[in-house]
Amino acid sequence: MSRFPGRLLLSLGLVTWTLPWTAVPAERGSVAAVDSIPGTPWTLGDWKVLDEKIRWAAGRRLDTLELGDAIAAMGSRFVGATYRPGTLEAPGPERLIINLRELDCVTFVENVLALTRFARHDGRALLADPPAARAKYERYLRDLRYRGGTVEGYPSRLHYFSEWLRENERGGRLRLITGELGGVPDREPLRFMSTHPGAYRQLADPAVLAAIRQMEERLNREPERRYLPEDSIPSAAPKIRNGDIIAATSTLEGLDVAHTGLALWVNGRLHLLHAPLVGRSVEISERPLAERIQSITSQDGIMVARPVDAR
Repeated sequence: MSRFPGRLLLSLGLVTWTLPWTAVPAERGSVAAVDSIPGTPWTLGDWKVLDEKIRWAAGRRLDTLELGDAIAAMGSRFVGATYRPGTLEAPGPERLIINLRELDCVTFVENVLALTRFARHDGRALLADPPAARAKYERYLRDLRYRGGTVEGYPSRLHYFSEWLRENERGGRLRLITGELGGVPDREPLRFMSTHPGAYRQLADPAVLAAIRQMEERLNREPERRYLPEDSIPSAAPKIRNGDIIAATSTLEGLDVAHTGLALWVNGRLHLLHAPLVGRSVEISERPLAERIQSITSQDGIMVARPVDAR
């Protein structure tokens, strides 16, 4: 489900979670170990996924679709892909991780957005120059995943998804629309990471823990977050479009978001396209979005953002 870095297993409501953004080390497997492209964060397997997805997008003319429909189409192409917790929690110093073969709920959103951006602005032509194509994709991921698009240690990663949303809005890659949908203030302070340091390998370093605490204090001084309570989702649903980013808000103290995915309309009903812990693969939610949120006691609403076609 989420990529929250931590080994804290909690049973909340109907779902057992690893919180936050799962720091259980991802086992990339023996294939990945011998499949690496020297001097890069890529494996041949990851390159093959990018190559296939971009060629498919070119054939389907995703560059001519409305952005949200293009994102939904690209995301649907991952249905059945492996869910893997802790995909960003590799040993050693913080570095950009490329993993298109295995996804958690946030890396699913990030990779779908990056692939769609690549497909619309670079396309199949850039695949002829693999180093340039890989460098461009890495840039797109860094833009989404790290504050200012720069990897400067563990604290530079956008750990709280509400900050992920705000940072990407500042970067012109999305627009928060929760308020337009009738969202209300969420005034609970963010402090889950600093109050659960034992759940994070990186927070054993006092300097890193101090940086995370300072980051939380800064976020708590920013304009209040807004969320759409679960009972308001049905009336707001008609204003949500394919490809909108959906962040399910958490009832856990100090934590903003419990799960993420993409909006997808199916037979006139709004569903969630996501990488869930239950089921172990990317899927379209069986229940419509509102029913799904209402059935999970550890989630109480949503934040919604609309991607923008940034260069």
